Amino acid sequence: ILHLLYSRFFTRAMRETGHVNVSEPFKSLFTQGMVVHETYKLGEGANGQWVAPADIRIEEKDGVRKAYLLSSGEEVTIGSIEKMSKSKKNVVDPDDIIASYGADTARFFVLSDSPPDRDVIWSEAGVEGAHRFVQRVWRLISEASDKLQTVAPAPAKEGDAKAISQAAHKTLQAVQGDLDKLAFNKAVARIYELVNTLANPLTKVAAGEADAAYTAAVRNASEILIQIVAPMTPHLAEECWSALGNSGLVAQAPWPVFEPELVAENEVTMPVQINGKKRAELTIARDADQTTVSQAALELDAVKTALQGQSPKKIIVVPQRIVNIVI
Repeated sequence: ILHLLYSRFFTRAMRETGHVNVSEPFKSLFTQGMVVHETYKLGEGANGQWVAPADIRIEEKDGVRKAYLLSSGEEVTIGSIEKMSKSKKNVVDPDDIIASYGADTARFFVLSDSPPDRDVIWSEAGVEGAHRFVQRVWRLISEASDKLQTVAPAPAKEGDAKAISQAAHKTLQAVQGDLDKLAFNKAVARIYELVNTLANPLTKVAAGEADAAYTAAVRNASEILIQIVAPMTPHLAEECWSALGNSGLVAQAPWPVFEPELVAENEVTMPVQINGKKRAELTIARDADQTTVSQAALELDAVKTALQGQSPKKIIVVPQRIVNIVI
């Protein structure tokens, strides 16, 4: 808050001296949460001594966590989770994390753990998970890079690769919205999903089992992944960008543009009821007529079982909403 006050003071002073013509330096203030950590204490009451996380080891048995001093093996009390402070020694040195895992891992974990307006609970498990993600992305891209370099990126509008292109372009559209709203944790969650979607296609390309069109779609999706993860893991993104044979920096490349055709929702999932009770779901083209919807619903296994070879008395279709079969 003090930084905000200082900024407003200097802006108004410079306005009075004619250096700027604005009254306020910011349109709004976003107050982010703090990084918090468990506290550890040796001894009880006023005579107890706070212990730093680096000086203890954690053991877990039968769901019970206990902490012990590394130097002597004495048990220390695991206290409440509080904001990091030097007085309680519950501070994690960023230099140690960067030395062990890299700056990308540290940044990615902080952004992924919780909404930016809430506190981030620092945990070794969370950091290790972020590190595994960074390593996985690099492994997938680097192993397929030789094959991906042989084609120009091009999204697929049909065939087996269409689902890959749809996933990438829908993720791009969603991540853009998340970043605009400062919802970084949601953007990270979508990136995790995209990596899971791309894992098998990238492995297929690396093994030389994909044709040129499929490989081009995978490259397009991979470049989208690299560009949307770049603000969070810039070092990883630059290495992946270079591995694909791109010139220049990904940081200087234009932000990708999603294809409207690939993000359009052309299908709808409707609940199918029998005598008012839901028995199944039907995924069908959004523009399907009532006859097509009725026929597709009757082909569902759950509906066939309920009908037992009989014809329904009535089929009620509410377009794009629900199907109710009366027997």
